[in-house]
Amino acid sequence: MTELKVKFGKRIRELRKSKGFTQEQIAEFINIEPPNVSKMESGMHFPQPEKIEKLAKALDVEIYELFEFEHKKSKQDLLKFIKNSLDDFDVKNLELIYKFVYNLKLYK
Repeated sequence: MTELKVKFGKRIRELRKSKGFTQEQIAEFINIEPPNVSKMESGMHFPQPEKIEKLAKALDVEIYELFEFEHKKSKQDLLKFIKNSLDDFDVKNLELIYKFVYNLKLYK
């Protein structure tokens, strides 16, 4: 399994679940057998280009969105990015960020 197949599969699963579709529904829409959707989501199978087009249509996304993997980061990576970014802000912006995080925690 290549890293691309695994990331692609995870992205498909994420989008499918966010839209409330079952693997069977996706399989029917793109005209493949349901076990192949499972194989695709687990990174064992990569679809043909025409199936990728149908998949994007079924999930109501642009094709490029099927390949957007960078939004998924580990907690450590997110914290590191946030901590490093905070150094670039002045006090006024840091106060706004503080208020945002404080209120976010209240409604968590």
